[in-house]
Formats: sequence, C-alpha cells, structure tokens
Amino acid sequence: MPEELAKLTLTVPYNDIEAAKSAVDLYGDDIACVIVEPVAGNMGVVPPAPGFLEGLREITAEKDILLIFDEVITGFRLTYGGFQNIAGIEPDLTCLGKIIGGGLPVGAFGGRREIMEKLAPMGPVYQAGTLSGNPLAMAAGIATLNCLQKPGVYDALEEKTARLCAGIKKTFEEKGISHRINRVGSMFTLFFTPEDVTDFASAAKSDTELFSHHFGKMLAGGVMIAPSQFETSFVSLAHTDEDIDTTLAVLE
Repeated sequence: MPEELAKLTLTVPYNDIEAAKSAVDLYGDDIACVIVEPVAGNMGVVPPAPGFLEGLREITAEKDILLIFDEVITGFRLTYGGFQNIAGIEPDLTCLGKIIGGGLPVGAFGGRREIMEKLAPMGPVYQAGTLSGNPLAMAAGIATLNCLQKPGVYDALEEKTARLCAGIKKTFEEKGISHRINRVGSMFTLFFTPEDVTDFASAAKSDTELFSHHFGKMLAGGVMIAPSQFETSFVSLAHTDEDIDTTLAVLE
C-alpha cells in the first residue's frame, strides 16, 4: 500500500470495540467506512467476541459511517449467504471472493440500493475489471451456488469439521502439547499456544517454529495444510471421511 494511502487508514485491534469507539470519537466525520472480517481469517480463525459486530454496527449507524463486511472467506462458506446471516447484522456493503466461483477468479460486492445506484450506468462511479463476467468463472459460480443450496450441505460440513478438530485436539492433549483450536463452521486454525486467541496480538504469541515443524511432518505424510501459523484451514464438500481418517493418522 502506498504510504500516502496508508496515512488515510486507521487500524484498531480486532474484537476491541473500545478501540473502535475511540478512533471514531477522535476522527469523527473524517471516517468514511469501517471494514472488518466478521470472522477473522487472515490471522488464523478468530471469532467475533459477543457484542463486537453489534457494537460496530451501532457506532457506524450513529455517525453515518459505512460498515463493510469482508466476507471473501466467510461468504457462503458458513451458511448460504454470509456470516451476517448468522450474526443477524446487515452491513452497508459486502465483499465476496472466489468461493462464489468454485475457486476460479471471481469478485463481487453488493449493498444497500442507495449505494449501489451510485455505480454506472445508473450513477457516476465507473467499475470494471479484466475478469468481470468471465464466462468460465460465471458457469463455475452458478454450479457452486446451486450445489450449496442442496439440503444438508452445511450440516455435513459441520459434522466433518467437528470430527476432524476433535481428533486433532485429542492427539495434542494426549501428547501434552499446548494448543488452541479456533473453529467456526468449516473454518478452523490450530494455534500452538496455551492462551486463548482473540486478536492478532494473542495469535502472534504462537510457537511458529513448532508450527513449521508440524507443517513439514504433515506434508511428508502426504497431507497438505496451510504453511503459515496465521492462515485458515477449510474442510470442503470434496473431503471424504477417509480423508479425515488419513489426516488424523498422519497427525498421530
């Protein structure tokens, strides 16, 4: 990010509603929007604390600030729609990513009518991209969304992920290795730390050398996991019960 743009961006800790309130109180009308992952996925999985998202919605509504949910990771992964459907919070804008294209390059955003009508051809804001409307990505996206509407899809993902995470937890407890598993639906992260992980500061206390060792051993056993301690793991509909059994056997 260019330095001049960085100067226009404020960063506050995730799950710290008081820090968000202080920033809004300090800068007031100069804040155009608040952008947040409703479930953090770029520091590993960190769920929102009770009242955090509700607090952001209240603050932004009071000050006429746009609330933008980055649901590139959570959108359609946890339920048909996004985490906003689970939380019961309606942001002003929502960003979505490749999950709505079956993994192909796709991006989308949407929001309140009065905002979207600012876009061309109805409004003065022009938006376009090299891959906009790519036929292959659109066909994959339609197929993916149709698949996700089938009954029992999200129940199956929940069951598989719960079984996998329970097996991981059992193994590390038996080995006496300090860890935390944060999970929301089919998203989870194994943190090598004895402390609860609620934000980036607590995630950063994890033993990254141990994670690197863990990654290498899993890879050698034929199981590919995210290579960074601060990434999110996902269980997909393509994963079978046998895949989970194999993963747990390699972990052991």
